[in-house]
Amino acid sequence: MAPAIVDKYRVPKPYDRRRKLKDEDYEEIRNLRLSGESLRSLANKFNVSKRLIQFIVSPDKKEENLKRRKERGGWKQYYEKEKNTNYARKHRGYKKELLEKNKLEKAIYRRQLTYQLYHIFGVNQHS
Repeated sequence: MAPAIVDKYRVPKPYDRRRKLKDEDYEEIRNLRLSGESLRSLANKFNVSKRLIQFIVSPDKKEENLKRRKERGGWKQYYEKEKNTNYARKHRGYKKELLEKNKLEKAIYRRQLTYQLYHIFGVNQHS
């Protein structure tokens, strides 16, 4: 099965609905935590989980979590094929809407990037 046309595009950060926080929110969260605000109050304020707030203020906790998750089998233990298929279908529909509104950016894949670097700068990625 050929990939959908919208799969060749990526959703820019301002339109990415998977992201709940903006880049500037991360810095604000860190500053508020340093000033003594609790994880729970920050989570409520930004409408995210306490766990996400913890990962933002303590990146080492996130690394530990990723390591433990990998040891347990990674993302596969949570994977539900039908649920994932439905979400992918819904997300493609959203990307299609953005494409029609001219809001998507053309995705550059590794092979294209290597080709462009080589032809523009004479750079070979493997050397």
